Amino acid sequence: MAHVSDLIATDIGAYLKQHETKGLLRFITCGSVDDGKSTLIGRLLYDSKMIFEDQLAALEADSKKMGTQGQNIDFALLVDGLAAEREQGITIDVAYRFFSTDKRKFIVADTPGHEQYTRNMITGASTADLAVILIDARRGVLTQTKRHSYLVSLIGIKNVVLAINKMDLVNYSKDVFDRILADYAAFASALAIEHIVPIPMSALLGDNITEASGNMPWYRGPTLMHHLETIEVAQGSNTAPFRLPVQWVNRPNLDFRGFSGLVAAGTVHPGDLVKIMPSARTSRVARVLIDSDLPYATAGQSVTVTLEDEIDCSRGDVICGAESPAEVSDQFEVTLIWMSDNPLLPGRTYLLKLGTKTVPASVTALKYKVNVNTLEHVPGKQLDLNEIAVCNVSVDQPVAFDSYEQNRDTGGFILIDRITNETVGAGLIHFALRRAQNIHWQAVDVTPVSRAEMKGQQACVLWFTGLSGAGKSTIANLVEKRLFAMGRHTTMLDGDNVRHGLNRDLGFTDTDRVENIRRVAEVSKLMTDAGLIVLVSFISPFRSERRMARELVPSGKFLEVHVDAPLAVVEKRDPKGLYKKARRGEIKHFTGIDSPYEAPENPELHIDTTKFTAEQAAEAIVERLESLGFLSRAL
Repeated sequence: MAHVSDLIATDIGAYLKQHETKGLLRFITCGSVDDGKSTLIGRLLYDSKMIFEDQLAALEADSKKMGTQGQNIDFALLVDGLAAEREQGITIDVAYRFFSTDKRKFIVADTPGHEQYTRNMITGASTADLAVILIDARRGVLTQTKRHSYLVSLIGIKNVVLAINKMDLVNYSKDVFDRILADYAAFASALAIEHIVPIPMSALLGDNITEASGNMPWYRGPTLMHHLETIEVAQGSNTAPFRLPVQWVNRPNLDFRGFSGLVAAGTVHPGDLVKIMPSARTSRVARVLIDSDLPYATAGQSVTVTLEDEIDCSRGDVICGAESPAEVSDQFEVTLIWMSDNPLLPGRTYLLKLGTKTVPASVTALKYKVNVNTLEHVPGKQLDLNEIAVCNVSVDQPVAFDSYEQNRDTGGFILIDRITNETVGAGLIHFALRRAQNIHWQAVDVTPVSRAEMKGQQACVLWFTGLSGAGKSTIANLVEKRLFAMGRHTTMLDGDNVRHGLNRDLGFTDTDRVENIRRVAEVSKLMTDAGLIVLVSFISPFRSERRMARELVPSGKFLEVHVDAPLAVVEKRDPKGLYKKARRGEIKHFTGIDSPYEAPENPELHIDTTKFTAEQAAEAIVERLESLGFLSRAL
């Protein structure tokens, strides 16, 4: 294998000890498509002699079969492991590689250049200390160069190597190098990148990779390898305030209760005073353990700590140094990077994972999007794949956090789609919104249960959903008439009626539809708090928002009624003439025509209006309410 120490043969113990004490640098390569990222890493692995003989033989064979360099070695094949990558000659996934020299160990992430794989680049950058941004000397600074530079800045990487590659294809021209450097410096001056080291190189031929190039005598700076071996990267995690996000409560027996997790920052010793956030309860550390007791633990170690006091602490809580605890809030300003093909819709509920805590969350305001070419702020109502925006985010319970600038682990989060479990966004917390500190729950003496009991019923939500013309409002109206005749206390929220007042400012885009349902769901919750049986008749086309409405009320108090009819049937009915207008293109974003309807998967009631009359449907619904006990006094 290529980088080999003589100690391996003479004193393996000394070699392992030497290897153990080497420093570690994590870095990424990024840039636009075909700038030479995979080739650069392959060259580094080859020149640092980190390739086994059988790997080298396979590389030589693969290079002849599918390489891009004729009979010469194609170093990119060392990293591009996916079949699709080799076939297309591009990087798709993030490839991690380890190598070492006499001075340092390295973990490098080769990230994709295509815009559609920007989400993969974020993954690779999240743990990096340095970024190597490649530029093809023939093409100069491109859009994706700027995008990756902006993302590197956002992620908090302060050290950048500007690798101006393929200098051999521009005759090693100093003028080309200077022009590209000037263009990049003008753009990067607005970014939070502290150190930029420009290096002209040819990854394919090895110019200025590990040895100084004789083809560019005008360049007097370091080679790439020398810079990677010698750069001092700030290590602030051990000196930062102590943070231990609790991943697991370790309770093997009645006599032991420990809190396990990865130390995200700082150092902890037995006897240290700590504060559990968000509850703000304090205690002292009794023990710090891995396999046995430790005198202390620092950032990067997975440990278990025990406390002197029996206090409530569970998964998702953060054990902090008492003098500088994490902040607590349920509303934040954040920068959000969108990573899904489906757009972000403000008001839609997602899951937010911050450290070891996962809570429902929604974007309450999209303040502005960032144009990565000019860095200007532009307005927007939704966020599409790979777009970046500054937003306000609200979570359904207070969580412990630090600003991302202070701590990546306790200030960075991901958003998860609640239906598919897909990671759809990555975010960086700026600060808590001041309004969150001014709003508190007011205690009241008359409870929702008391109000419903006075009315001799149990409050609930009957949520009628279905295509326009399926019969929702007709059936809901008949149900309310029957309940009213029985002396029940009801209210009805109809889609058309609500748009005359509460939601008159909303249109019919997906974003507005989400907000339409969010508002109505909140009103429904208030109505159930008043002890009413609430009938809601809305198309409500998206499962995510219907699920959000369900979760606002107590379990078992939400009945989804799918009023169903095929599109051909409702088009034929067309009581308001809307389908005809939609087919003529006079109405945009019409559900069933050019906007989707996501049918319920497990509704409490399914009413097929091609088989039942409205009266029969209403009778069946009232019977269901009676059988479930909603029409009698709560026990």
